Amino acid sequence: MSEARSTPDRTEPASNAATSRHTPGLNPRAVIAGAIFLAIIGLAIWYLARPEPLLVQGEVESTRVDIAARVSGRLAKVPVVRGEDVAAGATLLVIDNPELVAELRGAEAEKLVADAELARINVGTRPEIIAQRKAEIERATANLTFAQQTYDRTRQLAVDKFAPLSKLDEDMNSLTSAQKRLEQANSAYQEAVKGFTAEEHQIAEANVGKAAAKIQTIKALVDQMTVVAPVASQVYQIPAEEGEVVTPGVPLLSLVDLADTWLGFSLREDLIAGLKVGDQFRVRVPSLGDREIVAQVRVIAAKGEYAGWRATRATGDFDLRTFAIRAYPVEKIEGLRPGMSVYVDWTRRSP
Repeated sequence: MSEARSTPDRTEPASNAATSRHTPGLNPRAVIAGAIFLAIIGLAIWYLARPEPLLVQGEVESTRVDIAARVSGRLAKVPVVRGEDVAAGATLLVIDNPELVAELRGAEAEKLVADAELARINVGTRPEIIAQRKAEIERATANLTFAQQTYDRTRQLAVDKFAPLSKLDEDMNSLTSAQKRLEQANSAYQEAVKGFTAEEHQIAEANVGKAAAKIQTIKALVDQMTVVAPVASQVYQIPAEEGEVVTPGVPLLSLVDLADTWLGFSLREDLIAGLKVGDQFRVRVPSLGDREIVAQVRVIAAKGEYAGWRATRATGDFDLRTFAIRAYPVEKIEGLRPGMSVYVDWTRRSP
């Protein structure tokens, strides 16, 4: 009996050992591989589902002033260098033109002549001229008296048949001429006494004004021989060299006004939906260590029809134009210069 009871006790541990050998455990490597696989699938789904950033690149621009001469001549001096800051009114170029200077001197001499003529007219006729005119009257009167006496004698002789009629005709012509000369002398004397007319005064005054205007015109050109800066700015380019012969209208020097700097963008019209003047957004400047600045839109203008078009479909249903956007920095940024690139994520732009 005791042996029968002890038999089940010896067989039970053996069955439990067999059961433990047939039960499989979790593989750590499989768990890690599954986790990595699920992570990759999740990242792929997130990458495909996330919105694509739209980076818009722009450029820093400034007002550029091209300086050209208004007169021809030889470039005598360039007292500035590229990159130099100049104040308004500072000398940029000096042009030499001796012919223009000589023309100014001639105009000034003409003005002196016109002034002298006006002064002479304002003074009136000189007393010596009046006395001369009066003496001419007296001489013409004497000539007339002599011609009258000669005619009377010849006429009497002609009546007595002692003088031909041709001689009488000659003395008659001499008498008529003497009368005309006396009338002319009287008119000249009256003209001298009365002096110059109002019209002559006006002509003299007009000649003075004409001479003064000519001087001003030439002097304005002479002043342009020294070219000065119109505004406080910085010298950008100097394509001309000293000694060159320059002509009017050809740019000799370029300035940039760093006080008037903006950010320029060219955007399709479908990207400016909702954008209006006064909006602000943040941009980054790689040249300044990727510094972030705030800019405000001030200009939204369509570009010319000759450029900036883009078909929306391959079939060309309609086209999208390109608009020029000007955004000015809200605050003054030190070191911001024309030509620097800027960029903004247009889909996430925010003030």
